[in-house]
Amino acid sequence: MAEKKLSKKDVVKAFWRWTFFSHANYNYERLEATGLVHAFKHVIKKLYGDDEEEYKACIKRHMQFFNTEPHIGGVIPGIVLAMEEERANGAPITDDAINGVKTGLMGPFAGIGDTLWQGTLTPILLAFGISLGSQGNLLGPLIYTLLMFGIMWPVAYFCWMKGYELGKEGIEKILGGNQLQMLITGASAMGAIVLGALSSQFVTVHCSAIIKIGSMEMNVQETVFDALFLGILPLAVTLLTLYLLKNRKMKATTVMVILILIGLIGGGLGFLGAAS
Repeated sequence: MAEKKLSKKDVVKAFWRWTFFSHANYNYERLEATGLVHAFKHVIKKLYGDDEEEYKACIKRHMQFFNTEPHIGGVIPGIVLAMEEERANGAPITDDAINGVKTGLMGPFAGIGDTLWQGTLTPILLAFGISLGSQGNLLGPLIYTLLMFGIMWPVAYFCWMKGYELGKEGIEKILGGNQLQMLITGASAMGAIVLGALSSQFVTVHCSAIIKIGSMEMNVQETVFDALFLGILPLAVTLLTLYLLKNRKMKATTVMVILILIGLIGGGLGFLGAAS
C-alpha cells in the first residue's frame, strides 16, 4: 500500500480553515468540534477516502467535545494531524489516543492562549488604540486591528505548524519541565499589571463633598482621600467590581446596575460628582 502523505499545502489549508471557522458553529454541545472537522475535511478525505468505515470513524472521533484557545491552542490540531497521518499509514494509534491528546492538552493551552490574548495583548493594544481614538485620531481602531492580526496570525501559524512537526512525540516536550507554568505565571502577572494601569487611567471617581466649618471649607477629595491615598476611590470601585464578579459570581449586567445605583445615590447625596 502506497504511503499516504500530507503535503504542506494540506496542512496550511487546514490551518486557514481552522483560523476562520473554528467558532463558526460554536455550540454548547460540542463547542469547536464542528469547526475542527471542517478544517480537517480535505485531510480526512485524502487519508481515509478509500475506506468508508475509517472515513466515518475519523469524522465521528473529531465530533467529540473540543474547546481551546484557537491560536496558541492550534498546536493541538497540528499534533492531531500528524497522528491521523501516522494512523492512516498503519501506526497503532487508537481513537482514545487521539481524543486523549485533544482533551489532555485543550485545557492547558486554553489557559495560556486566553492569558496571552485576552489578559495581556488585547488590553495593551486596546489601551494604545483607545488613547489615539479618544483624541479624535481615526488611526486608533485601524492600528489596533492591524497590530492584533499582525501579531496573532504569525503566532497561530507557527503553533499550528510546530504542532504538526512535533506530532505525538512532541507532547512530552511541551509538558516537560516547568516551562508551561512559568509562561502562564509570567503572562498572568503582565496581564494584571496592564489591567491595573488601565484601571488607573480610565476609572474616574471623584468625591464632590465639601465640609463647612464656620467660614472654613474643606474639600473631602483633596484633604482626605488624596492625602490618604492618591486614586483610592477609583481603586476601591475597581476592587469592588472584581470582588462582585469573581468572588460573588455576579453577572456583569448585575454589577453594572450596582455601579449605576452607587453613582446615582452618591450624586444625589452630593458625595460623588464631576472633578472640578
